[in-house]
Amino acid sequence: MKNLSDLFEQNIKQKRIVITGGTTGIGKAIADLMISLGGRVLIFGRDHEDFNNAVADIKSNFPDAAIYGTPADITHNDDVEKIWELVDQNLGGIDILINNAALAADGITECDWKEWKYIVDTNVSGYITFAQQAVLRMTPQKSGHIINIGSMSAETNSPESTVYVATKAALRGFSTALRREINSKGIKVSLIEPGAVTSDMQPGTKEEHQQKIEKLEMLEAEDIAMSVLFCLAQPKRCDIVTMQIRPHLQTI
Repeated sequence: MKNLSDLFEQNIKQKRIVITGGTTGIGKAIADLMISLGGRVLIFGRDHEDFNNAVADIKSNFPDAAIYGTPADITHNDDVEKIWELVDQNLGGIDILINNAALAADGITECDWKEWKYIVDTNVSGYITFAQQAVLRMTPQKSGHIINIGSMSAETNSPESTVYVATKAALRGFSTALRREINSKGIKVSLIEPGAVTSDMQPGTKEEHQQKIEKLEMLEAEDIAMSVLFCLAQPKRCDIVTMQIRPHLQTI
């Protein structure tokens, strides 16, 4: 068996990586890990302060980091075009797409159509749009890997978050069909579905989240980053198609 460090170097080092929603939470944890292993990473998020803080933190921890990006909203066509212009200019293409940008949502009785339409545009249309643009660039090179970050909500079907459940169920179906559509082109597709993970999307304070982590009732963002790394570290012949990660004491 190959040394794990060799697999990381082969599959991460100098790879051109785009992370949607890469400025906070799971996305930021993935960016940190990819940068630490020598990846060339482009991130974006809709909040300017979060973007600036994320880039400053990465450069502080990894002075030689190849980190790129800009504040952008995945639902705005002009912003999407701007991101892909940066990808082409700064990275010269893409090897890995981490589709991660998503928002929480309540049930249909708790929000109006404008709110849930924005959620659907972010959680579903955003994933499809970025996957399409990635595939256009990956096809000529006959290689690439798309990882969609979903949620166990697609399975739990919580009545308190109907709209969010709908988006994550859609992502589960999209990931399955997308793999069938493009794996003959040499492009891998993986779906990672976390359970409860500490983030701004979770109710409660940071202190309450930490207590749940210590009680094994909640995951940390770094746990999902490690799961992404596992998917990316596989040899060309091996696809991790679906991965579910749950806190030890979260019963689903």
